[in-house]
Amino acid sequence: MRRSWISNLRRKSTAFAPIAPDHPFYVIGDIHGRADLLARALDQLPPGVPIICVGDYIDRGENSAQVLQMLQGRSDIQCLKGNHEEMLLRFLDDPQSQGPHWLRHGGLQTLASYGITGVTETSEDAALIWSQEALATAMGAQLISWIRTLKLFYSCGNVAVTHAGAAPNVALEDQQQRHLLWGHPNFVGSPRKDGTWIVHGHTIVNAPTARQGRISIDTGAYATGKLTVASLHAGGVEFLEF
Repeated sequence: MRRSWISNLRRKSTAFAPIAPDHPFYVIGDIHGRADLLARALDQLPPGVPIICVGDYIDRGENSAQVLQMLQGRSDIQCLKGNHEEMLLRFLDDPQSQGPHWLRHGGLQTLASYGITGVTETSEDAALIWSQEALATAMGAQLISWIRTLKLFYSCGNVAVTHAGAAPNVALEDQQQRHLLWGHPNFVGSPRKDGTWIVHGHTIVNAPTARQGRISIDTGAYATGKLTVASLHAGGVEFLEF
């Protein structure tokens, strides 16, 4: 595990308010089927501190089914919805129109993690329907319901966690779902005016960063083998790499 520390009290170049959560908590970046990295992180994080996950638990990596099983069974972890969970739900609701898009963006690996093969993004409708039915059976109604009810954001003091960021001039409770799941075009270029720090994944970065109200922690775990966890404390954020 590697550590790096950013203290906003020492960052004199920024005019943004210092990080000030009501209590310490951890945020786990995009997992994308890397059950091995998730298990390593959960084994090493100390008990008693809240854990938030930014979403994108599935697709691309090889063990999506295992990741979902690990997270659903942890009542001490607050899981948020990511755009890949949204694509999965769309596939389950309408495999013919939504299947090709999801399968093209990592859904094939999720199907394979449940033992479902023989379908691709170019498959005919009958194959898409068959794979949807097989996946729904393999996942079970309880897990699917759990994914449907995942929240879109978490807030603590002047820190909030979303999957893909947020519209910079809109209160969190008034955000459109698509901006929280897929991002907003002005998120990077326009700092928030309310002093809220947004911890987010979705967009892969070479290294985690914290600047001008944005804390980016998606380090492409499925491709790089690096899963980033942000440890939020009053006055700063520490990045842990697993």
